[in-house]
Amino acid sequence: MRYLILLIILLCLNRSGQCQSADSVYNLQQCIDIAITNNLTVKRSELDMERSRVYWQQQRAALLPTFNGVVNHGLSTGRGLDPFTNTYLNQQIASADYGVNANLILFNGLSVQNSIRQTALAYQAGKMDFEQAKNDITLNVITIYLQVINNTDLLTQANNQLEVSRQQVQRLQVMNANGAVKPSDFYDVKGQQGTDQLTVINAKNALDASKLNLLQIMNVPYTRSITLQRLDASQVSSTKFNESAEQIYTTAIQNLPLVKAATLRRQSAEKQVKVAKGNMLPVLALSGGLATRYSNAARKSIFVDSMEVNTGAFIKTAGGNQPVYAYNQNFSSDKIGYFNQFKNNYNTQVNLGLQIPILNGFVSRNRVALAKIDLQETRYVEETTRIQLKQNVEQAYINMASAYERFQVLTEQVDAFKESFRTAEIRFNAGALTSVDYIVAKNNLDRANNNLINARYDYYIRTKILDYYQGKLNF
Repeated sequence: MRYLILLIILLCLNRSGQCQSADSVYNLQQCIDIAITNNLTVKRSELDMERSRVYWQQQRAALLPTFNGVVNHGLSTGRGLDPFTNTYLNQQIASADYGVNANLILFNGLSVQNSIRQTALAYQAGKMDFEQAKNDITLNVITIYLQVINNTDLLTQANNQLEVSRQQVQRLQVMNANGAVKPSDFYDVKGQQGTDQLTVINAKNALDASKLNLLQIMNVPYTRSITLQRLDASQVSSTKFNESAEQIYTTAIQNLPLVKAATLRRQSAEKQVKVAKGNMLPVLALSGGLATRYSNAARKSIFVDSMEVNTGAFIKTAGGNQPVYAYNQNFSSDKIGYFNQFKNNYNTQVNLGLQIPILNGFVSRNRVALAKIDLQETRYVEETTRIQLKQNVEQAYINMASAYERFQVLTEQVDAFKESFRTAEIRFNAGALTSVDYIVAKNNLDRANNNLINARYDYYIRTKILDYYQGKLNF
């Protein structure tokens, strides 16, 4: 049993380690999805969109009639007004009022209808802002993801450089011990090995920093062991970008959520002006209600009997004074029941009202003026967005074209320095070249390789920025 439990524990730990190792490998689409899910800026943009949707639904509900119920219970002590008889009583009175009322706006200058359109456009603008936030985080993830791969390639290149130096040091160390090489050549190459080791350390630090940036934007805990899947050669294309800057701008105007959001907000502001103007018109409303009440002071009289009594008055007759008798009716007082009052006090009302604004401190006029100012501001924002977009597209296009030219030149330079280093290494190994010349040739090749790696990914990132403006950030 002990061996069985131990075996189960080992299997679980092994499985957990495998899962953890698998979770440390991300492809680009996974990084984008995680960042969109976890990024707080995107979440806040989604909340703003939901808030706009609630405002829109609220305005739609404003077309419905209002319906409310009223329940009031009261208890008074001392001299007070009996709500049943409207007379003053000096006693404790418990009373209650019940009612329902409804109100329907028949006409208010189409303010409600325009408010529905205004909030609907604002909601659509919020959706565009949400899409823009996702696009922005997608572009950031792509840029940092490629930076990580770029730094990975630079680290690989640095290790290759160090390996070449290490092999030369090992070879020259034996030759130096046998006196077959000048000591200065040995120590020059050994010093170059130290330089290459520092390059490896710097490359590792740059790689770790880029991984940290990627995980921070994804809002996940930092793990140094994270591994990114490399993009296919077809994805990291180095072919020349075909579209012109004007074509990219035209596509961006039609597809970029940022531009659509600015246009929708301008249209929403136009509807807001109509809402403000509608508030200056008369309001026609239909209302009605049902009501009843109860009071514990309400009483009713009940006939008991009648009897003949002497009134104390008399009349003179020939026979003398005759007393006057009258019938006196006797009543008893009894409380009126709760449900009887509830039924007997029932009343209804229907009202048709017209409210005409005449003078209200110019509030409505000022609201119209402020709405027009807001409209003009949204027009400026829309125009500014278009201008900035055109400037950004032109600058991004220039950066892309420059990156492509730099990549082409560096490709040719690497080919040239490869051949130069190949011949220099052969001559140095044969003792026909000094260590200084050998190190210069090696440094030229190493520097060209590093520049080419940077140029390749820089050009690819520049093309992705242009794809971002065209709404093509899909993987």
